Amino acid sequence: MKETVDLYQFERELWNNGIQYVAGVDEVGRGPLIGPVVTACVILPKSFILEGLTDSKKLTEKKREQFYQYIMDHALSVSIGMKSAEIIDEVNIYEATKLAMYEAIEKSSIQPEHVLIDAMKLEKLKMPSTSIIKGDAKSISIAAASVIAKVTRDRMMIELDKQYPMYGFKSHKGYPTKKHVEAIQKYGLIEGYRKTFKPVSLILEKEVVYSER
Repeated sequence: MKETVDLYQFERELWNNGIQYVAGVDEVGRGPLIGPVVTACVILPKSFILEGLTDSKKLTEKKREQFYQYIMDHALSVSIGMKSAEIIDEVNIYEATKLAMYEAIEKSSIQPEHVLIDAMKLEKLKMPSTSIIKGDAKSISIAAASVIAKVTRDRMMIELDKQYPMYGFKSHKGYPTKKHVEAIQKYGLIEGYRKTFKPVSLILEKEVVYSER
């Protein structure tokens, strides 16, 4: 019970100060070798309760899917931002993540009055914001955004796995596991790989051609 109360500390302080719409923002996908970085912006009602909600990485895949649906059904607003591998290669992953966060906030069906962000600072926001280190384990709104972003990106990787099962995207979700790197070395690169990320950049230096399969 204590953990649930703690998760509301930032939201409750803002609500008590007359701020009605508090958004939580988080990202998923800064580390993978392929695909976009995905962000989510979630605004929850004051009555929102979801026992066990925390940082999406600490939840099982089944639990994340259950929480995802509950959040989608009960949130006041849920919006997604994402930036492709091309954008990541162009501006770097940190800047691409910020751009994706701005996009998610701008797409919110309700304009937030205050934004709680996991770790990062967004200097160009029109509204006040708070950057919280490990926010996905400290704020209910950021935790919700973490789940939405994670499930959204994982589903994309599962779809990619159907097209290219030999790469194992369903299991590693694009992260640089040993099996993933070995698959790249064996089958080459497909569209969507981040060319500035090692070991992709090293493979490109050896002129590995793009796979058509």
